[in-house]
Amino acid sequence: MTENKAPARGRGIFGAAVAGGIMGSLLTAAALFFAIPNMLSSRIVRQGLIADPKILSDAVDALRDAQYEPVLAANRAAIETPFGSSWKGSAKPDVTLVEFFDYACPYCKASNPSIDRLLKEDKGLRVVYRELPILGPESVTAARLSLEASQLGRFAKFHDTLWATGRPAPDTNAAAAQAAGISPQPKDDPAIEAELKRNFQLAGQLGATGTPLFVIGDKVMNGAVGYDALKQAINAARTKAS
Repeated sequence: MTENKAPARGRGIFGAAVAGGIMGSLLTAAALFFAIPNMLSSRIVRQGLIADPKILSDAVDALRDAQYEPVLAANRAAIETPFGSSWKGSAKPDVTLVEFFDYACPYCKASNPSIDRLLKEDKGLRVVYRELPILGPESVTAARLSLEASQLGRFAKFHDTLWATGRPAPDTNAAAAQAAGISPQPKDDPAIEAELKRNFQLAGQLGATGTPLFVIGDKVMNGAVGYDALKQAINAARTKAS
C-alpha cells in the first residue's frame, strides 16, 4: 500500500506545482492585462499632447468654464445689464459680449478693432462695456467720467474719443469729456462708485488677472484673445441658446 501511495503523493506534488505554475502565469497575465492598457493609454495621451498641445489648453478651458459656471448663473443679469448707455450693438440681442476694460490698457485698445468688426458683422450682438480701472488714478478718473457720460446717454462719445486721443491723462480725459458734453472733473456720484465696486467684485469672482476680461455666454476669457476666439465663443453661445 505504501508503494501505491508514493506515486499518488508524487502526482500530488507535481499537480500542485503545475497548478501553482498555472496560477502564477494567470496572475502575471492578469497583471499585464490591467497594466498594459494603463501604460498604453498614458503613452497615447502623451503622444497626443505632443502632436497637438491644444488638447491641454482646451482641457484647461473646459475646467475653467466649469469653475465659473455657478458665478455666471448667479450673476448673469448683473454682468450683462449695461450701466446707462455703456453698450453698443443690438437693442434686442441674441448674444451679449461683456468686456471688463481699462482705458489705459494697451491690450484693451488692441482688442477694439476685433470688437468693432464683430459689431459690424453681427446684427444680433450686443457689447456691454464694464469699467475696471486698475492702472492708476487717471484710469479711475477716466472710468468715472465715462460712467457719467453713460448716464446721459453719451457713453460712445466719451469712449471713442478717449481711445482715439490716447491714454488717460488730464488732457485726454478733458478732451473726451468735452466731446461728451460733461465737466472734466468727475462728480461725486454714489451710483457711479457703486458700479465700479460691483465691477471689481464681479471681475474678482470671474478670476480676472487683468484686462480685458471677456464674458460670452458661459465662457470667460482673460486677455486680448483676438477676433477668432471671440467669434467662436459668440457662435457657441448662440448655438446653446437656440
